[in-house]
Amino acid sequence: MKTKLITPEGYKKLHDEHEYLWTKQRPEITKVVTWAASLGDRSENADYQYNKRLLRQIDRRVRFLRKLLPELQVVHHSPQQDGKVFFGAFVEIENEEGDIMFFRIVGPEEIYGEEKDVISIDSPMARALLKKSVDDVFEVNTPAGTKEWFINSIEYKEAFDKN
Repeated sequence: MKTKLITPEGYKKLHDEHEYLWTKQRPEITKVVTWAASLGDRSENADYQYNKRLLRQIDRRVRFLRKLLPELQVVHHSPQQDGKVFFGAFVEIENEEGDIMFFRIVGPEEIYGEEKDVISIDSPMARALLKKSVDDVFEVNTPAGTKEWFINSIEYKEAFDKN
């Protein structure tokens, strides 16, 4: 089961996507489908078939977003969180071999797209990190076995605070 938490930036991104699909892209595609349908035989009309399929994809995504957005809980940074790992934290960790990872802990709906340095709050790594402090050592169970990590830094950047 996915956690229904989201950062303010993540919520804004999903909300903006819904608005774009519903107010800009869907009306444009609807016009193209109407025009293509007016040409006659729809079974051999590539414009009609392609844009009709695109319209169904847009409608499916809009339905998904309309159902999802009210269920999400936007989590804002609290000064009480400073010094410990909680939702929205930017964390740098290092293992015994010297491998360093830097990422942000976000909601499961935010890990898709162009963002690469994020992990879901539902991931084993994030679960193991929660409530830990800088200089803490923690273990994560992986398919390859248990790995030990060391926390180098924890930050809550300004972008998280502004919304």
